[in-house]
This record gives sequence, C-alpha cells and structure tokens, in this order.
Amino acid sequence: MTVKKRKDRYSEAGVDIDAGKKFVEIIKPIVSKTFKSNILSDIGGYAGLYSLRLGNIKKPILVSSTDGVGTKLKIAFMLDKHDTIGIDLVAMCVNDILVQGANPLFFLDYLSMGKLNHDTAVEIIRGISRGCKEAKCALIGGETAEMPGFYAEGEYDLAGFVIGLVDADKIIDGSEIAIGHQLIGVGSTGLHSNGYSLVRKIFFDVLKMSVNDYVDEFGRTVGEELLEPTRIYAKTINSLIKNFHIYAISHITGGGITENLPRILPANCQAVISRSSWTPQSIFHFIEKAGNLTEEEMMRTFNNGIGLIIIVAEKEVQDIMQQIQVMDERAYQIGWIEERKPKHSALKFID
Repeated sequence: MTVKKRKDRYSEAGVDIDAGKKFVEIIKPIVSKTFKSNILSDIGGYAGLYSLRLGNIKKPILVSSTDGVGTKLKIAFMLDKHDTIGIDLVAMCVNDILVQGANPLFFLDYLSMGKLNHDTAVEIIRGISRGCKEAKCALIGGETAEMPGFYAEGEYDLAGFVIGLVDADKIIDGSEIAIGHQLIGVGSTGLHSNGYSLVRKIFFDVLKMSVNDYVDEFGRTVGEELLEPTRIYAKTINSLIKNFHIYAISHITGGGITENLPRILPANCQAVISRSSWTPQSIFHFIEKAGNLTEEEMMRTFNNGIGLIIIVAEKEVQDIMQQIQVMDERAYQIGWIEERKPKHSALKFID
C-alpha cells in the first residue's frame, strides 16, 4: 500500500514557513527607512553587513549592549497595543552605550512568539524602526521565531542588541570624576522599562484595577500611563559631548539611582543627592502610596523621574542645563560630589 506523504507537517506543528517569508517582505520597507549608506545588505539574508567609516576616529572602540523590555510586555498584551514597545527595546540598549560616549551604529532584534501574528509583529517592528531612527542607528537585521507551545496565546518575547563606536580617547567612564563636580538629572518620561513586576502587582493585584481605568492624577488611563515609551537620549547626549566636557553619565534603569549611580563613581567619591531638587511624575507618588513603599524602596526600584545623571564641572552647570532644556528635555541640578570617608557608602540622600 502506498502512503501519501503530507507536505504541511511543519505547519500542522505550528510553524508556518510561508507566513515567515511573507512577514519579511512586509517589514522590508519599514526597516529600510533606518538604513544609511553604510548598509551593504538587505533584510532577509543570513547576516547584516555594515561598512565602518571611521572618519576622524584614531583609536576605534566598538561598544555593545543587549537588553529586553521585561514585564512591561504584559501591558502591551493586556492592551493589545504593540506599536511602542519596540521604542522601549531600542532605548534600553542604546542609552546604555550612549553613556559611554558611543555613537550607535546598528541594531538587531529578536522576536519570538508561539504563532506568528503578522499584524502584531509588524507593529512591533514599526516601533523598533521608530526607535532606531530616533537614535540614528540602522535596524540591520534580526530574528523572528515561531515557537508553538512555548508562549501563551497573544504573548511574545523581545530582545535587542546594539553596536556603537567611540574613540578610545573619548570614552566616558567616570575615571576623572572629582570632588566638587555637580550632578545634573535629565528627566525621564515615566517608569521607562523597569519595576513593572511590582507595578503590575500594585495596580492589578492590590488595587484590582484595569488597564482601561482612567486615573485623574495621570490624565489618562492606567494602560496609557504604563505603556509610555522609554526616552531615547541620543540627540541630547551627542550634543552635550560635542560642546562640553562630560565626566560621567549614569543611565538610571533597574535598581534606580541607588544602584546605578555608584557604578560610575571612583572609590574616593561620594555622590550627594537632594531629593527635593526635582518633582517626580505623578505615577511615582501613586505607586509609593498605593504600594505602601518607603523612599528607600522607591529609590532602588524606579527612576523616580530621572532618566540620566550627568556629572560635570561646576562652572559649566548652567550652560549645560540650558542646552538640555533647549532640546526639550527637563534638567535639574540634583547634587554634587564630595569626599567619601572610610566605611561610608558611595551615595547619600538628603532632603
């Protein structure tokens, strides 16, 4: 007896190769908008090709970072809104290399879902493309994987990877931080992409709220507030580096100011932060009250309205703050560097 072979067994198992090919064709014009003349390949190949043009860079150093968006993805699932989560992905990677003085060159993404949903996947890529254009880096390639049975229906995971370039003599590493230097905080757009496991617990488990509930303090719904994209600071940082001597920059992500600022401080330096020098957005006050959180918990979990901390010479504070504000960013003089005494912590908060 002859057994007729079936040609669609892989599709029956949940992986549609034809759908994947169609998706690549759909996103090609979206992704190509991020391309520069350095790009020597097209989307769909085995790898992306990027031609390095070093210009005046004498000692080229490649700088890389990889990250995800964490459980902020859950908010996108709940709202079925996927066009901004890609901006978060780019921001979390790009901001980490910007603070070292690097110029972002190109970006790669990894998107994995149980079954490829064209509409959702295209919206995700649109967001990544928007983020890359804002950061002035090319979305050179990525991977879209179908993994049947691995994710709940409508869910996916997302990761990103960025490569940047900096001259070795211009790396910003905090080694020149000195006593008397001043701290400038650059405003965040809200929660960015950190602390969402706690945030979701407070809003949806403790308060029993819905993403569609309107909150007067926010002037919008819970979902709209929680899905606000992470700020990409490429334009701001690139401008400041060109015009001023920047001694160090701290990206305030998971761990808040408490965990991130000490990472860049020399052993003999202590950063003093005045908590009254800026006013966090209402989302932070809401979370603190609803979750019955202490100031210490807030400072080591969330950015509390400060996306970056820049360390500069005292004589340049006003000029730097003015330039930041000209670029539609909020800037605050939030503290200073003093001598760190033996057995004292690297960070001190004052009222």
